[in-house]
Amino acid sequence: MTTSRQLKRTLLKVLSFFSVIRGYNLVVVVLAQYLSAIFIFGSHLRAITVLKDFDLFLIIFSSALAIASGYIINNFYDTEKDLINRPNKSHLDRLVRKSTQLKTYFTLNLLSFVLAALVSWRAAMFYAVYIFLLWFYSHKIKKNYPIIGNLTASLLVLLPFFGILMHFGNFSWGIFAHAFYLYVIILIREFVKDLENLKGDFANNYQTVPVRFGAKTSKVIIAFLTVATLLPACALIWYYEVGYMQYYFYVSSGLLLAFTIFLFDAQIQTDYKKLHILLKLIILLGVLSIVLINPTVILNGKSLVVPYL
Repeated sequence: MTTSRQLKRTLLKVLSFFSVIRGYNLVVVVLAQYLSAIFIFGSHLRAITVLKDFDLFLIIFSSALAIASGYIINNFYDTEKDLINRPNKSHLDRLVRKSTQLKTYFTLNLLSFVLAALVSWRAAMFYAVYIFLLWFYSHKIKKNYPIIGNLTASLLVLLPFFGILMHFGNFSWGIFAHAFYLYVIILIREFVKDLENLKGDFANNYQTVPVRFGAKTSKVIIAFLTVATLLPACALIWYYEVGYMQYYFYVSSGLLLAFTIFLFDAQIQTDYKKLHILLKLIILLGVLSIVLINPTVILNGKSLVVPYL
C-alpha cells in the first residue's frame, strides 16, 4: 500500500512538473521547429540530412529548455492570480515545491546556454538574451505594461524560430510575411488570455488592457487585429507560392471570422476559454499545414523558400 501511494505521488509530481513547463506547448514548438527546418529553411537539403544535423538538434533542444524555464518563472510570478483563474491547475502545479522549481529553472537556463555555446558563440549570445527577456517579461513587463506586455509575449513565442532562421541563413520576404501572420494570431491570443484571466489580474493589480481600459476596448483591439490577419494571408496567397497551404489560410480566415462574432457575445471566463482553445486550434493547424507547402519556388531566378513558422 505504501509503495502504491509513493508511486501515485511520484506520478502526480511528474504530471505537476509537466503542467508547470506546459509540456503540450513544448511538444508543439519542437514539432513546428523541425517541420520548418525540413520543409522550409532547409528545403534545399534532403530531409534525412536536416534530421541528422546535430547543430540543429542542439538549437532546438536549447530552445525547448529555455522555453520550459520561461514557463517555470512565469508560473512562479503568477502563483497568486492562478489560484483565482486556474484553481485546479494551480493546485496541481504546487505539488512541485517552489524551491525545486527555481533550482530547475536555473539548471535549464544553464543547459540551454551551454548547448547553444556548442553550436557557436552567436547562438550562445542569442539564447542568453532570450533567457533574459523571458525573465524580464515575467518579472517586470507582464504586470505593469498593458499592450507592451502583449506585444512582448507574442514576440517571445516567435524568437526561437529566428534561431533556426539564422542557422540556415535563409532570409526572404515570404518568411517574414508568414511570421507576421502567426505573430498577429499569437497577439490576438494574448489579448484573449487577458480577458480570460480578468478576475485574477484585477485582484492582483495586473495592469492588462481589460483591467486598465475595460473588456470592450480589448474586444475592439482584437477585432482590429483579426481584420489585420487578412493582409498577410492575402499577400501569401496572391504573391507567394504556398501550394495547398492556401486552403489553410481560407479555413483559418473563416474560423477567425466566426471567432470575432462569438467574441462580442462572450461575457464569462468559460466563453473566453473556448475562444482561446479555438485560437490554439488555428495555430496547431498552421503548424501541421507546413507539410502542404511547395517548399521551393523560383523568384527572379533565385531559390526562395516560403515558410510557415
